[in-house]
Amino acid sequence: MARVTVEDCVDKVPNRFELVMLAAHRAREISSGSSLSVERDNDKNPVVSLREIADETQTAGELRERLIESNQTQIEVDLPEDDSMAVLMGGGNDNDRAEDDEMSEEKLLRALMAAQDKG
Repeated sequence: MARVTVEDCVDKVPNRFELVMLAAHRAREISSGSSLSVERDNDKNPVVSLREIADETQTAGELRERLIESNQTQIEVDLPEDDSMAVLMGGGNDNDRAEDDEMSEEKLLRALMAAQDKG
């Protein structure tokens, strides 16, 4: 019966590979509790999904959209938070800290240059 059902569906979904993808997705929907739009008649979920496509109770366009939506994932982008803890602990602002760091680097370079000249 499944082979006859596939041949009935080819005029609804011309690409057999897409038909298999859509029918498999619909069969998974049925397995997860989605309501049937045709009688089961002791058929398994893949056969029922093919019969639904053949009877056009489930259109290929709707199934295609649901298949795409089920495969999409949302990726959350973590934005870096402002590091205000140093400001809160130091009592100053970030600009003061940056200047202090630059001065200490400058002093370090001068000391290294002086040590290099002596050595």
